[in-house]
Amino acid sequence: MSEVHLNAVRLGLIWRRLDGIVDQVAETFLRAAFSVVVRDNYDMAFSLFDAEGRQLTQSKRSIPSFLGTLPRTLDAVLEKFPRSQLSPGDVIISNNAWIGTGHLNDISMVHPIFRGSKLVAFAASTAHTVDIGGAPSPTAKDCFEEGLCIPICKIVVAGEDNQTVMDFLNENLRQPAETLGDVRAQFAAYRDCNAKLKTLMDEEGLDDLKSVADEIIARSEQSMRDAISALPDGTYSDDFDIDGVDVPLRIECTVTIKGDELNVDFAGTSDQVPWPINSVLNYTQAYARYAIKCLVDPDAPNNAGSLAPVSVTAPEACLLNAKAPAPVWGRHLSGHYVPPAIFGALAPIMGDRIVAESGSPLWNVYFSGRYDDDRGNYVKMFFMNGGHGARGHGDGPGCLSFPSNVSNQPIEAFEHQVPMLVREKSFIPDSGGAGKFRGGNAQKLVFIVRSKTPIAMTIRHERISYPPRGLMGGLPGDAGQDLLNGETIAAKSRTDLVAGDEVEFRTPGGGGLFDPTLRNKSLIEKDIESGLTTVEATKETYNYD
Repeated sequence: MSEVHLNAVRLGLIWRRLDGIVDQVAETFLRAAFSVVVRDNYDMAFSLFDAEGRQLTQSKRSIPSFLGTLPRTLDAVLEKFPRSQLSPGDVIISNNAWIGTGHLNDISMVHPIFRGSKLVAFAASTAHTVDIGGAPSPTAKDCFEEGLCIPICKIVVAGEDNQTVMDFLNENLRQPAETLGDVRAQFAAYRDCNAKLKTLMDEEGLDDLKSVADEIIARSEQSMRDAISALPDGTYSDDFDIDGVDVPLRIECTVTIKGDELNVDFAGTSDQVPWPINSVLNYTQAYARYAIKCLVDPDAPNNAGSLAPVSVTAPEACLLNAKAPAPVWGRHLSGHYVPPAIFGALAPIMGDRIVAESGSPLWNVYFSGRYDDDRGNYVKMFFMNGGHGARGHGDGPGCLSFPSNVSNQPIEAFEHQVPMLVREKSFIPDSGGAGKFRGGNAQKLVFIVRSKTPIAMTIRHERISYPPRGLMGGLPGDAGQDLLNGETIAAKSRTDLVAGDEVEFRTPGGGGLFDPTLRNKSLIEKDIESGLTTVEATKETYNYD
């Protein structure tokens, strides 16, 4: 083929096509998926890497942390299987927490893409599986209690299933058809990615992706360096307490800007704990880089280049850099505090871009049991988003997740899968923090048990003792609350429910931004009219008459 000439127009067209391909193959995965958590909640990610292992582009519906952890997963795969040991049709799998997303429930896979005999790219994906065997619980003392750890291995060898690996998965899962259905859905996406990428390369006359990747990654890196350079050099910090399990824990964050480089350090953060709320460094780094990208340079392509000027460190064996075999099942209960810590640190110099704290770490609940009929076992998960923090130019949306971006599941789909009735799903008035821009409202959900057999309910929630903070004069959002038959229960607990039991969840509200007395009167009146705030609360917080 002829030499590749990449002027700005051609580069832009190729980039858009690559970006579109990844979105299209992610849709293939979603439409073929068996589980609600992937198909409806979009708890997944799909990314394309060049032959050198540099992240190039990713699907827009992806979970941010998964995109940030996939580069480490690919590095670990190539340490185990050098490029010389890879063949067309191979798929490598693992869910090891310390090289993946931070807990066993996320299965990551890597697929090498060949053009003839030449390796030209890697497709990589991650998908959450609700059940990974074992008995994960809020009281787990090490990662061995939390389920099956899949070592780095080939689940597909040259296009043929590795039946031994398939059998191991099948024998360790309560609903293997669902999880293996999601695994095979990713295989379908890889086949689709192969075909679409080869078509693009044929039409653009590309023997490989190196020249395209070099240019895109270099431009992205320069864009991030320019954005960092525009910020004032200095050291900025934030610290706060979080609920923890038996005692409160501390998050400490220092952001150092020097020239065109930025470092985020979590020295001073509490030590890791014997409860499953520890974050591995890979997960911490993913959310730190995501926060910096959103805040500093949100518009440039997100790839290996945009990550290069940002370093993230945390002391070994601290809450945000746990050592194996620490329990990590609920690693989001610490890792989701990483973006708020960074935003809090940089608020003095980036006030108009900052987002106040949201009603996260993400709330979810696990329901497991056995159907009353002959359908066997079930293990299902329900996501409940708290209010989003207020933004620099507007209110925070209600019931919207951040920093994770999982979608809400349709109530009807949940009731079809779990023998429970959702009696109420509503906004909680006055739950968003007051401010010039108001935090998003929290939600109230009420579940009623309709099963003849017991249902094991496992919850792992934060923001009970320490609600989402407002920033720069904004007020905090409401704290969360969990109730069983009208009585408060522990936010990290496992309970056996019986027929007629009523469970109520009140998620946290988002924090407000800037002084509430600066809020526009017309916005106050709209809030009252919509029912998001009450007249009584508005008079008290906004001096509204």
